[in-house]
Amino acid sequence: MDISYIINELGEEREKYFNAVAPPIIQTSNFVFNTVDDMRRLFEDEYTGYIYTRGLNPTVDILRKKLAALDEAEDCLVFNSGSSAIYASVMANIKSGDHIVSVNKPYTWAQKLFNNILPNFGVTTTYVNGTAVENFEKAIQPNTTIIYLETPNSWYLDLQDLRAIAAIAKSKGILTICDNSYCSPLYQKPITMGIDIALQSATKYIGGHSDVVAGVLTGTTAMMKKIFETEFCTAGTGISPFNAWLLIRGLRTLPVRLQQITANTGKVLAFLQQHEKVEEIIFPFDKSFPQYELAKKQMGGACGLLSFHLKVKKIEDIVTFCENLKHILMAVSWGGYESLIIPGCASVQEQDYDINKKSQRMLRLYVGQEEPEYIINDLQQALNII
Repeated sequence: MDISYIINELGEEREKYFNAVAPPIIQTSNFVFNTVDDMRRLFEDEYTGYIYTRGLNPTVDILRKKLAALDEAEDCLVFNSGSSAIYASVMANIKSGDHIVSVNKPYTWAQKLFNNILPNFGVTTTYVNGTAVENFEKAIQPNTTIIYLETPNSWYLDLQDLRAIAAIAKSKGILTICDNSYCSPLYQKPITMGIDIALQSATKYIGGHSDVVAGVLTGTTAMMKKIFETEFCTAGTGISPFNAWLLIRGLRTLPVRLQQITANTGKVLAFLQQHEKVEEIIFPFDKSFPQYELAKKQMGGACGLLSFHLKVKKIEDIVTFCENLKHILMAVSWGGYESLIIPGCASVQEQDYDINKKSQRMLRLYVGQEEPEYIINDLQQALNII
């Protein structure tokens, strides 16, 4: 299916809403029934129509169709955050006594789910270095029901071989879930490589303007219906019509935004590579990246997010660097117009700083859509200070 058709036309029945170019926001809590039979039918299967916006909504459905098509999946659910999408995908597919195999250091709220919530229900998790396929095979137990992946990881940018892991999981009847937030559906399609559920934070590239929080799951219609009838509706994790409309608007410019971000990232990467105060750069499409060949094999592109280490003798130099950036903002997330940075040392208390710990010398940079010279000049002047 052509990407331009998906973004601009799929799911948009303009003749039903006055031939408006932009779809309407159906800002309603509930929907009217003309007959008792109509109401009875939807009470029996709410996934087939509109009862209450907590479940399905016409504006949200336009977005669902587009996101499913971009992932080459049968169906999609859209959540009020990426963390709620993670929660629903896992909770709908486990029971007491089950076991999960997860990549090391997944997204914070995935790790909190595995470490803090699931043990209350007798569910255990084994973390593995996901860069080696055999680590997953070794970690699988008789009661393993889920393999949880995140490729690339959003800090160390570690990759997992999706095709190989999906094949192992299918041979043992294990469900696979992959966080695809780094790449977006334009640069990686886990479903086409055998993954059962693809998830992403739509807050990032799908929204693209740092003004909406949302999460996405795609997979088979049967799986989405299963999640809809359990965690999605029970926990009230659906997205609002207005935020769904913002995401539809974001999709309109997704390809051109990713092109600009990709071009900018290449120039910023080249600058950092030659700078004497930069020790190491981590980026999947850099030829020095240990998994460069795998990245080229399963990713259509890489953009925006990279990590690097500075050559410094004290943590205070990193603090000075970050606090003297004039245009690059110190903030979490990525995917919007503006360039962002996070220092790894922000995750530890000042008294626990250890310059010898590489993770504390790491900085995560999101390269936004500003002019590349604007970003590079800001990095240069801050590096000059330390």
